[in-house]
Amino acid sequence: MLSILGVRICDTRRTTAIELLAAALAGSPARPRLVYFVNAHTLNLAAADPQYRRVLNGADYVFGDGTGVRWAARLQGIRIRDNLCGTDLIPQLLAANADRGCRVFLLGGNEALIDSAARRAAELFPGWQIAGRHHGYLDAAASLDAVAAINAAEPHLLLVGMGNPRQEQWLAEYRQRLRVPLCAAVGGLFHYWAGDLRRAPRWLRRIGAEWLGILFQQPHKAQRYLLGNPLFLWRIGRAWLADRFGPRRLSAE
Repeated sequence: MLSILGVRICDTRRTTAIELLAAALAGSPARPRLVYFVNAHTLNLAAADPQYRRVLNGADYVFGDGTGVRWAARLQGIRIRDNLCGTDLIPQLLAANADRGCRVFLLGGNEALIDSAARRAAELFPGWQIAGRHHGYLDAAASLDAVAAINAAEPHLLLVGMGNPRQEQWLAEYRQRLRVPLCAAVGGLFHYWAGDLRRAPRWLRRIGAEWLGILFQQPHKAQRYLLGNPLFLWRIGRAWLADRFGPRRLSAE
């Protein structure tokens, strides 16, 4: 376990993470376990919003994704065991548990996106039953309807793809109403499954620059990366200086 800008992150091997989540699938639906994935953008949001930081820290598992998390950990003298990106880890979890007769519910995006993502998931993971799907454009009343549909479908796993910070906030708000053993906030995973977003080349991912591939396909995220990444580096640099030369803490301010 390590803390970056006030967010507690599970530092574990990929195989261990999959084992932890696989065990959660067999847990009680009355006590949903939440899993989130944080990167530089997520941590920037948490640094600026204490309430969102509390939402992240309320999860059962928070995994670190990306070069920014790795650099922040190295400043603390910690070498991250594995890069745990939800776009990779969730499909690996599904593949590793294809023989258990589990059910998954997909929540997020618009109707066309979630329909395409559900069809592709059924093709990729035939051992899983697609218990249901629902768009992610939800006000309070529609959220209650979505929760009712999810609970009626009795899934073992709920995947929520609404983007940060909404997906984590939604899960935190409705956790007590949900009857699902494991709920994961999956960001853009549905876009990959639907085919309107492609993974960056493997070599770009290896050097920790997958964000360039995303930016090329989604230029509306320019501010997130071109301004957000330097802001994140400034924040972790300031936190490192405070830890080394001031009070021994990581500041989230």
